[in-house]
Amino acid sequence: MSKCPLIVMTGATSGIGQIAAIEMAKRGAHLVLTARNKERAKATEKLIKEASPETDVDFYFGDLSIMKDVRCMGLEIKQNYSKIDILIQNAGLHRFEQCVTSEGFSEMIAVNYLAPWLLTNTLKDSLVKAENAKIINVASEASRNHGDLKLPYDLTDTSPFTVRGSSKIYGKTKLLNIMFTGELARQFSGTKVTTNAINPGFNNTGLGRDLRLSTVFGKFFKLINIGNPKRGADIIIRLAFDPEYDRVTGGYFNVGTGAKIDPIYPGKDVFLQQRLWNNTKELLLEYLT
Repeated sequence: MSKCPLIVMTGATSGIGQIAAIEMAKRGAHLVLTARNKERAKATEKLIKEASPETDVDFYFGDLSIMKDVRCMGLEIKQNYSKIDILIQNAGLHRFEQCVTSEGFSEMIAVNYLAPWLLTNTLKDSLVKAENAKIINVASEASRNHGDLKLPYDLTDTSPFTVRGSSKIYGKTKLLNIMFTGELARQFSGTKVTTNAINPGFNNTGLGRDLRLSTVFGKFFKLINIGNPKRGADIIIRLAFDPEYDRVTGGYFNVGTGAKIDPIYPGKDVFLQQRLWNNTKELLLEYLT
């Protein structure tokens, strides 16, 4: 990897992503960040520049719940950067009621799983051209509460759900991240690209911001020092920069210790990983051409 790695990252304008972006800037990275909100992007750039004035920071704007936006951002990034050293898929969303996008997808599935799949595939050439590129997918141990996996139905399911039911949907999106990571490692077989998933632990961020009580709970957790997002950012930094992970691929690693985790079934099921890949490719085919 080059001394000044070019890092593409989603979800960098708040929470663990913002902290990770600042830390990577301090390590000399050239940051290419996606954002939906220009004010948040400007505020994030200010924080990065305060920590590391010489850092190059470029923003690409779009909505990660809209696949046309994801594809457009990916193509722009690909056009401007022929080599990408690290791709960090960090953006995540926990909705407490169903929200359907203008393209007909459940917003939580779109942001948490479909967008990373599409962005990765759009940028694959730039990743392959880089020396020892890395892909880091932010998953979660929430994946252990995923309900019943039904493919390909789950990818297009827009059924209403309650606050209680939302946890299984969120968990399922994170299981899909883990399964996607496993198949992605095989898709990049024969190249120098590695791909791994991480569990960032519980982080007191704006992930569930559409629930009023989440703000109240967030203030309480901060007061008693639970869910410090710096821990989640640290595992991202570790996977990105620690030589220990340089040639490791297809793994799932834990916050804190950095140790490998065995995901819940069917996280490691090769047949279902391949089926998920094929189902997703068919679903998003119009956005790949």
